[in-house]
Parts: sequence; C-alpha cells; structure tokens
Amino acid sequence: MLHTDPTAAPPSAFDAATAVSRADGGSLTAVLDPGWDVGGQVLNGGYLLAVAARAAVLDSPHPHPVALSASYLRVTGPGPAVLTVTPGPAGRTLAHALVTVGDPADPTLAVQVTTATLGGEPPVYSSPPPAMPPVEQCLDADATPGGRPVPVVGLRERVETRLDPATAGWTTGQPSGEPVMRAWVRLTDGREPDPLALVLFADVLPPTSWAIGEFGWAPTVQLQVLVRALPAPGWCLVEARAGEVAGGWLDEDYRIWDSTGRLVAQSRQLARLPRG
Repeated sequence: MLHTDPTAAPPSAFDAATAVSRADGGSLTAVLDPGWDVGGQVLNGGYLLAVAARAAVLDSPHPHPVALSASYLRVTGPGPAVLTVTPGPAGRTLAHALVTVGDPADPTLAVQVTTATLGGEPPVYSSPPPAMPPVEQCLDADATPGGRPVPVVGLRERVETRLDPATAGWTTGQPSGEPVMRAWVRLTDGREPDPLALVLFADVLPPTSWAIGEFGWAPTVQLQVLVRALPAPGWCLVEARAGEVAGGWLDEDYRIWDSTGRLVAQSRQLARLPRG
C-alpha cells in the first residue's frame, strides 16, 4: 500500500497540471488541464511542452530538460492523454529521448528532448538584460485601459504577467509598430521557477504580432527551447521579439532572465500569423 505524508504540502497547480503517471503496461498518461488554455479548447504550447519535458526526465539519468525541439502537429485539447517516450543515446553528461503526445501512430505533438544536469557556474560571457521598469510600474496583462481588450484565457489566471509599458501600446489602441514584448512573469500559485517552469515561460506572452496591430491566435508550428541555468527565486523577465512577419508566418525569439539578471532560457518558434 502506498503511504503518503499527511503533513506534506499539496502539489502546486503547475505541478498537478503537468503530472505524468504510469499506467498498466508501463505507458505514461497525463490529464491535460483545461485551465492552461489560450482560448477555447486550445492549450498553451509552453504548457504542453512542460508536460512532455516532465515525461522525458522521468526515466532519464539526468534531472533537467536542457534542449527541446517540438513540432505541434495538431491542436492538443484538454483531457486524458497518452505519452510515449522513446529513449535515445544516453551518456555521463547527456541523454536524448523522443516524446510524443497522443496516439503513437498519429500524435498531436512530437518533441526531441535532451536532458542533463544544470549547475550554478557563472557564465563566461553573457549579454545584459534589457532595461525594464520594476514590477509595480508595469501593466497587468488583463488591464484594458482602452483600445482592444485582452481576451480572458486560462493561462493568464495561472501565470502572473506584468507588461513593460514601452512594449504594451497595443493595450491602449496604440501599437508600437515593432513586434517586441517584455514582461515580468511568475506562477500565480507561488511556486518558484525551475527548468520546467522556464519551458512554460518560453511561450507565455501574447503574440508579438499584437504589438503591430495584428491580433488573434497565432498557432505555434515549431518551438525550440534551451534551458541554460537553474533560475533564482522570484520574478523572471521575458523578452519576445519577431525578426520577420511575412507571408502568413511569424517568428519569435525569447530570452528569459531570472531575478538576479542571469540569462536562464531561450527559445525560438515559428507560428502562423493571426487571421484576426
């Protein structure tokens, strides 16, 4: 019989929503939480990637996801899901695996995951973070002082987001014309950031196309995430920047710094441009 510690704290909302369990026969299952949506029954890509990352480290000899390359094949909705982990080469410093979500013969998400053990060594060289107002001078992501309202989605209830006013002109009907967004982010349940949370944060801001007046859902097609270091407790600073918006496509580069100003994660994605 499995005994649990009655004094142990319950799992955070994020940990519960990304939990992976073993089913009969050794397969892995998860219950994808509808509360992490970006509208309707569409789950956030970073949330789905965090679930896949948790599955990858379950049997890995290394505890941290450090490089992930995800192809979003179809929309993945909430509810029970099967995950298949196919181990690849593993060594003293790295291990590789392929994680699929959904029917193994017809998955909705396929992720190549590299795991390793992150340390606390200082960087040899690192670009400084951008200038950013303190949290209390930034805008709530749900604030609508004018212009186009921000859609109410589950992700905003689970990730506290404070937008840099310099990149949030779209909230007042004054898009800047430059596809850049910056914000402070943290989990609303109080859970401190770790590599799995950084995977979530790598796709957490509104599409950068909103900053140039192109509103709507921008479905992710491909997302690559690099986790560079273990983050310090506190708010993380996220900057998202598009280099090219053309032909119905949008690219985004993310950089994420922890509360000490250390770069802890990066990502790059290709998405479809919103259709309005």
